[in-house]
Amino acid sequence: MILTAHSIAGVGMTSQRTRNRMADRLRDRGVVDERVIETMASVPRHLFVDEAMATRAYEDASLPIGQGQTISQPYAVARMTELLLADGPRERVLEVGTGSGYQAAVLSRLVDNVYTVERIKNLLDRARSRFKALEYRNIHTRYTDGSWGWASNGPFDGIIVTAAPRSVPAALYEQLSVGGRMVVPVGARLETQSLLLITRTLEGFHEQRMHDVKFVPFLSGKS
Repeated sequence: MILTAHSIAGVGMTSQRTRNRMADRLRDRGVVDERVIETMASVPRHLFVDEAMATRAYEDASLPIGQGQTISQPYAVARMTELLLADGPRERVLEVGTGSGYQAAVLSRLVDNVYTVERIKNLLDRARSRFKALEYRNIHTRYTDGSWGWASNGPFDGIIVTAAPRSVPAALYEQLSVGGRMVVPVGARLETQSLLLITRTLEGFHEQRMHDVKFVPFLSGKS
């Protein structure tokens, strides 16, 4: 992928003015962390979707990215990021489900290092190309089954999961450091899914159900 300053800046429905309107909608929906909102307004989401979808990139909607996967709606990305960072900065964050790479790109502006894993090789290759073109040097990628996490680079003080398992994989609990936070949607596709905030303390794990969400299912295996 070869990018120019013009393609990154966008024009019309991908311009900074359109991004700023998206930021205003996030505030209207209750996102209060200005660091997150400003980052969302600066990351060129239109470069993380197919060119045919670029004019819809800043709508508050999930969009298809191929392989039966989607790029999460901006509100979901902002809210999950806000929850992850709510009680202080994070140094090492694991993302399970690279997808288009957009969530990792947002996190890369806010944390020291992002470790992201993806089970679909085609999606990961495209995300890697975007990271390289946009010079996101603190994003580390791996082609693997997400339920395994990335133990060799753990423990992590933040974990964010971008697909919904029926229950949280045990490996992700094990790779969360004491004081760390995990944000994960849980539930079957045809059921109401809940966004969980899981914190690890010296005594164990504390889970809070935040609100209802809708994500693609968390699948095992590589493809």
